[in-house]
Amino acid sequence: MRGQRLFIRPIESGDAGVLRRFFAANDHPGEPPDLGLIGKLVGDVVAVLEMELTADAIRIANLFVAPELRRKRVGRYMVDELGRLARKMDRDRLTVRAGNEAAEFFRRIGFEDGELEMVRKLT
Repeated sequence: MRGQRLFIRPIESGDAGVLRRFFAANDHPGEPPDLGLIGKLVGDVVAVLEMELTADAIRIANLFVAPELRRKRVGRYMVDELGRLARKMDRDRLTVRAGNEAAEFFRRIGFEDGELEMVRKLT
């Protein structure tokens, strides 16, 4: 991945087929999200972030990175881009309900434990 640029953009309605193939190739269950971000590397989908909008925050419903690219900062870049988007939408925080494995990742990138979900305040 070194020297390559991750291209991140909003998910569009025409992306459903490509995302289904990406999920199937990586044994990821579920349907492609309607709202979120897609990450591409050299034209290939490598990450999908599903999000939900609330009154004052954006909730990360799911973040999936291709297994061979985990620990290569792809997930961090996806969340950072979501933070930039949230600020443009006048949201002051990102939230996520993370399981045990994912919780450590989210802590490393600036999320703090809250009562029901983890929170990253945007400045």
